[in-house]
Amino acid sequence: MAALAGVFVWDGQRIEEEELQRSAQEMKHMENISAMLRGGSPEEYQHPDPASERDAVRAPGEQPWEMIMDKKHFKLWRRPIEGTHLYQYRVFGTYTDVTPRQFFNVQLDTEYRKKWDSLVIKLDVIERDLATGSEVIHWVTHFPYPMYSRDYVYVRRYSVDKENNLMVLVSRAVEHPSVPEDPEYVRVRTYESQMVIRPHKTFDENGFDYLLTYSDNPQTVFPRYCVSWMVSSGMPDFLEKLHTAALKAKKLELEVRDYMAAKPLDGSGGEGKAGVPTAEHKSEGSCSPAQLEYA
Repeated sequence: MAALAGVFVWDGQRIEEEELQRSAQEMKHMENISAMLRGGSPEEYQHPDPASERDAVRAPGEQPWEMIMDKKHFKLWRRPIEGTHLYQYRVFGTYTDVTPRQFFNVQLDTEYRKKWDSLVIKLDVIERDLATGSEVIHWVTHFPYPMYSRDYVYVRRYSVDKENNLMVLVSRAVEHPSVPEDPEYVRVRTYESQMVIRPHKTFDENGFDYLLTYSDNPQTVFPRYCVSWMVSSGMPDFLEKLHTAALKAKKLELEVRDYMAAKPLDGSGGEGKAGVPTAEHKSEGSCSPAQLEYA
């Protein structure tokens, strides 16, 4: 048990180096696939053969991915999670008008997120692991009407690999004794997210590719197709909100914490908090426009 007698036990719960490396390897795989499938002009890539796309995107031994959205600057896939009614989602995209450092910092800075993300109800860092820099975050967010708001307790860890020109953020759900369930919210106990950023040039020049892999169990009574629709429409919306917030911070020269300059292992108390979206209420019923966000 991670939580015992009111004390959070980090063993088995912290984000280990192996998890960061796996995410980095997945980015390399997607970059190879993207280069292989790109072939010609964007117009020629509008409608790839579904079978070849599925076979190419999956790594050896993996279930195939199904492309559900193909835009000029990003592509969205999903695949079923074995033994459940849920899907895992993957977005591979590009931004050219903001720097990797700005985008990365805005995603991590929970205080700034409280300003640009109207869906956040609560976003706090609960505890930090001095050994790895992993942080436990409590995030409360609205879900689309008519659903109740959800709350997440998760551990996150980030890494900036200057040698390989890569930035990684990994998060997954945990339990923490200081954050018991609140009857006002629905606790989400199954949640994973991996964001990898590859600068086109350097961390401080405009342009980068990103890979976001995400899954959770939002504990809804909606049918599978409805949840899939909410996530597949909400994920691109969230990424664009994040992008817009980074542009705004850049244009207005807003003060955003520089996580590249900060030392994750400095042990300086409970700094930094991770947030997630909010947008729903009571008695769950039919699908409604998606307003979902991602940590």
